[in-house]
This record gives sequence, structure tokens and C-alpha cells, in this order.
Amino acid sequence: MTASDLKMLLERAETWPETAQAELMAAAKEIEQELSENTYDATDEELRIIDEAVASLDRGEFATEAEIEEAFARFRR
Repeated sequence: MTASDLKMLLERAETWPETAQAELMAAAKEIEQELSENTYDATDEELRIIDEAVASLDRGEFATEAEIEEAFARFRR
């Protein structure tokens, strides 16, 4: 999306019903707030994966040096 696309959308939004304009404004304010806070809220799935990883570490399950090198080697290709 370009700045021109955004301007055209806003021009069209001026013809929308007031309730639709209010929804657009609320959504834009929410996005702006999230961007200004610089925070990220993980999804339930992401939190589950993190919990599983922490539990794995608590059990002493770590990658070996060879496994780490193998993983990095794949990404270097």
C-alpha cells in the first residue's frame, strides 16, 4: 500500500456512514497506540511454545555443539 492508496481510502471513507467512520477511527487509533508502545502481546500458541521450551531447559535438554553448528550451517546456505 502506498501513501496515495491510503489517501484515496480516506477520501472514500468520508462518504461512509458515521458508524463505519467511527470504526475506522477506532481501529486506526488502536494501531497507532500499539506502534507507539513498542510492545508485543504473544498469542496463546506462542506462549504455549515458550512454556514448552522453558520446561525443556528445566529438564536439562540442550542442543549439543554439533546440533547448533548443523542448524547454523543450514541457514548460512
